[in-house]
Amino acid sequence: MISIMNRVQLKRSNILRMALAGSDTTEEGKGETFLLKAIKIGGVVVLYWFISITMVFLNNYLLDSKDLDAPLFVTFYQCLVTVGLCYGMHLLSHLCPGVIDFPSVKFDLKVCREVLPLSIVFIGMITFNNLCLKHVGVAFYTVGRSLSTVFNVLLSYVILKQTTSFYAILCCGIILGGFWLGVDQEGVAGSLSWAGVFFGVLASACVSLNAIFTKRVMPAVDGNIWKLSFYNNINACILFLPLILVFGEVGHLVHFSRLGDPTFWGMMTLGGVFGFAIGYVTGLQIKFTSPLTHNVSGTAKACAQTVIAVVYNQSSKSFLWWTSNLMVLGGSSAYTWVKGMEMKKVHIPQEESKEKLLGEKSDAGV
Repeated sequence: MISIMNRVQLKRSNILRMALAGSDTTEEGKGETFLLKAIKIGGVVVLYWFISITMVFLNNYLLDSKDLDAPLFVTFYQCLVTVGLCYGMHLLSHLCPGVIDFPSVKFDLKVCREVLPLSIVFIGMITFNNLCLKHVGVAFYTVGRSLSTVFNVLLSYVILKQTTSFYAILCCGIILGGFWLGVDQEGVAGSLSWAGVFFGVLASACVSLNAIFTKRVMPAVDGNIWKLSFYNNINACILFLPLILVFGEVGHLVHFSRLGDPTFWGMMTLGGVFGFAIGYVTGLQIKFTSPLTHNVSGTAKACAQTVIAVVYNQSSKSFLWWTSNLMVLGGSSAYTWVKGMEMKKVHIPQEESKEKLLGEKSDAGV
């Protein structure tokens, strides 16, 4: 009898210790934690959608200029503005410490070298994004950039040696089907750009790589997204300079008629501000969710973006064209559901095993 009472007392003390440590043992506590987490994730996703969609339309306006054919320079300037904004926020945080909270972003060559692999992928991602957008426009940009989830599966297997279930691969097949149907319908409409499709595929691959490398280099910047953005864009600015020279964009800039137009530079700077914001919210979404969820969110956002573009431009699209977009969105959503169910199956036995081990320790008087 005394032994049983001691066991009960030990179990109660363990529960009390868990409660004091912040572990939720009641359903209500779990509900509150889940609700707060859901609100945070929802807010981050909405913010990402707004900034990303606005950024796409703004970039389309800048890149669609017939007078200036310099997509690398446009991207370089946006990275330069981002570096300036990071440093400006750093100074303001020292002048107004109670109002603005921003980490120190002093230049460190060692950190720059550690972030360099991500920066190379980052350059490819934003460059191919802009080139795809330049050649295909906003409407087809959805389908052209829809293969991020497929590349995520491929790269997870190649880099991380992670296998994928049959149902997940089937979902990727639906996404691929939607992609090819969209390409076919663009060809039927006479508006297909193979260069745009090529750049879109490369951009999708770089998006998946960017998500993976972001997680890897986070420790180099103390897990701080602002620091990552600062060093990432410094590296990008340096690496863009030789690319601008090699691709002959200096000549285009010299002969550009609006080089002294304040309106042009105002729009360029605004694009840089959104570039600063998109770098932050992208890292934030990856941090609050996962690289996979970030890719799926980006695909869903692109579908909503397509509807906005078609309505805004008053375009007329065929049933099969819309079907391709629905296949991309449906395949991505199904993939998310499949991966979620697979993770749940793994998570529940682990939790049951932990609870069993805790009970055994309590019964043993540990």
